[in-house]
Amino acid sequence: MRTAIIGFALGVLIVQWSAVLPGIGIRWAGAILLGLLLVGNLASSERQRRSTAIAGPRGSLVVLALTGLLCGAGWATLRAEWRLADALPMEWEGRPILVTGIVGALPQAADPGVRFVLDVESASAPVPGRIELAWYPPRSGGSVPVIAPGARWQLVVHLRRPHGFVNPGGFDYEAWLLERNVRATGSVRDCPQATARCIGANQQIDRFVPGFMSAIHRLRSAVRERFSAQLGQAPFRGVLIALAVGDQRAITQDQWQVFRRTGTAHLVSISGLHVSLVALATGALTGWLWRRSTDRILRCPVRVAAAVGGLAGAGCYALLAGLGLPTQRAFLMLAVAAAGLALKRDVAVSHTLALALFVVLLFDPWAVLAAGFWLSFVAVGAILLVLCGRNERGPSGSPGWLARTLRGMGSAARVQGAITLATVPPLVLLFNAFPLVSPLANAFAIPLVSFVVTPLALSAIVLPHPQLLALAHEATVLLFYALDRLAAWPQALWAQATPPAAGSVVAAVAVVWLLLPRGTPGRAAALLACLALLGWKPGRPYEGGFRVTVLDVGQGTAVHVQTAAHDLLYDAGPRYGRSGNAGERVLRPYFAAAGVERLDWLVLSHGDADHTGGAQAVLAAMPVNQILSSLGPDHELVAGGRVFTDCVAGQSWESDAVRFEFLHPAPPVDVPAQAQPQPPVRAAPSAMRGNDRSCVLRISSIHGSVLLTGDIGARAEASLIASHPRHALASDVVLVPHHGSRSSSSPAFVEATAAHHAVHSVGNLNPFRHPHPSVWARWQAAGARQWRTDAQGAVRIEVGVEGISVEAERLRSPRYWHGR
Repeated sequence: MRTAIIGFALGVLIVQWSAVLPGIGIRWAGAILLGLLLVGNLASSERQRRSTAIAGPRGSLVVLALTGLLCGAGWATLRAEWRLADALPMEWEGRPILVTGIVGALPQAADPGVRFVLDVESASAPVPGRIELAWYPPRSGGSVPVIAPGARWQLVVHLRRPHGFVNPGGFDYEAWLLERNVRATGSVRDCPQATARCIGANQQIDRFVPGFMSAIHRLRSAVRERFSAQLGQAPFRGVLIALAVGDQRAITQDQWQVFRRTGTAHLVSISGLHVSLVALATGALTGWLWRRSTDRILRCPVRVAAAVGGLAGAGCYALLAGLGLPTQRAFLMLAVAAAGLALKRDVAVSHTLALALFVVLLFDPWAVLAAGFWLSFVAVGAILLVLCGRNERGPSGSPGWLARTLRGMGSAARVQGAITLATVPPLVLLFNAFPLVSPLANAFAIPLVSFVVTPLALSAIVLPHPQLLALAHEATVLLFYALDRLAAWPQALWAQATPPAAGSVVAAVAVVWLLLPRGTPGRAAALLACLALLGWKPGRPYEGGFRVTVLDVGQGTAVHVQTAAHDLLYDAGPRYGRSGNAGERVLRPYFAAAGVERLDWLVLSHGDADHTGGAQAVLAAMPVNQILSSLGPDHELVAGGRVFTDCVAGQSWESDAVRFEFLHPAPPVDVPAQAQPQPPVRAAPSAMRGNDRSCVLRISSIHGSVLLTGDIGARAEASLIASHPRHALASDVVLVPHHGSRSSSSPAFVEATAAHHAVHSVGNLNPFRHPHPSVWARWQAAGARQWRTDAQGAVRIEVGVEGISVEAERLRSPRYWHGR
């Protein structure tokens, strides 16, 4: 069974890592092999079974694994086809659609407005069954109405197909939506009631539509509101709400940072640990009550009653947590274990774990895309290896309480050490970091959260006494005080660039080898393999070469330039609403994956928010040696007290045989150009304003050149052409000015650059309709191959001895759901 299930999981994994879905042939092959296996198992005699074997037991294992692989791939493909078929037609993107549906799950407060999931019942156009909407306050003033779970609304919406940023080391938003079965996103739009289409639109039709999950979500909402009312502005109310109903939105970013740096983020996410503890508690209580009655014991054994009671308690907690995907996985794993207990089957623990893996992937083939899936099964597997691999016996006789305590502490320490070691490869691969203080932090955090904070928070749901929540909050304050001290240690978090897949596999095998019993040969070599993973560094360009990555940040610009030993960031991307920015969401994960821990230069081309929105987050995340910009003295970044150097034409420097030169803006009168940027007294602004004062930076070496243009318009382009010889502007790759706006990329400028590649940094379905068709046609007529970040993801340009190569992230790491 284990062999077939491992094959099944591998088949699912292969499909989820594929660029295209396999054809129908793989399903037929799996069905045929499965049928042959069933026929073989139904053979009437041992002799017949031997005659159908292929090369003995090993051949049978190969057939089992292959059958499992084909069945897993076929099942994942079939589920993907079903889900992808529920799609928004491209012709309906951005158009008003009248939809009627029921609010599902818990609405989440946005800043401003609210976000919620709508289960669509009817629509005026072909619309997926589940969509995610944002409702913002009207520009004319007013507020958003209260959105409650289970309410039926009729709304006018603008929708778009799932689309997210695609960058090295970035979060795959499209995969996340696919796993949650959200097949379109959009916003509620104002609709004048005078028009026929808008009569009755944006109105609540029914306050509550009866339904099981609607009632559950309404209960969760009531608990959340009561906790918020009782705790008021208490700093850790978000943690208690998360532990009670699975809503983590009220946990602040600073608190998340502490949890991540100490490796305790799993404690505030309802998953296997929490569900298992509830199951154990309710199972023990059920068993204790069952033993009070002889009649019950005769009708049903205690172990069966305890297993059913524990599973029921876990199910109730999973429902209260919203039945999110991590909670579903934990509940399914528990259900498999409870079934084994109830049926009195003496099944090996490894078989139970394998069966749980099969059930999880049967219900959710996309689980392999979630970090929690890997961490859960890796942690459980490590525990099994440690506990089953050591059969230590103490001295004969009944040990005293001190010996039992020390033995228990030793076992707990071994288990925690095994979990810590086993999770190093997945944590490094998935998060580019490993919390070194995790064993110490979890040693006290797990008992405190499991046996004090969570029970008090759950008790406050049933017994709405304010003192219960107050005690839970005080315990959380104590917990966070200790975690905050650990997180403040500079070496609390080991940062690690994304290792190659082969290296991660080798490290995973090495970890398994290390967890085997003492005396197993080769453990020293396994330790060296693990250390090699932590010491791995990504390759950098050779001397004279450089790498330019135009990141996918939406409607904005962020470009990373890397030489043999130096790093430059040109612009920092836009803000996303009032609380999000490209620095947090895109740049920090990207730099972590690339192994960049400091910047030598940060260039902010001009003051627009779509170019400086993420700068503050970048400056807070890593040291920056020098900041160059055209920002005025009244800009919020300059007013913050940091030293900025003006970028002016004529400034240049060379690093690692790569030349950096500013071509624009022109220096003010009586201010000489400088060879190497230094922090001088800020110069008076030149005659140009706004976009036309963008810092234009040319990067070149003997192998090629790249021109970064900011948001300059036709006027600044004309100034560049007039003040520089043609060879100074000619570049192999050009970042198209102002995202491809019609006011830029004049014919003379396009001709002067003579670019072979033109990159448009634009947002998907942006309101400005960048790049403009005339600009696209102009660059195409000039012979440039064009790239756009919204359609192709981050664009990476390699300039070196082999010439210039350009590749896009969506083409380099394609997935079958991208763009669908």
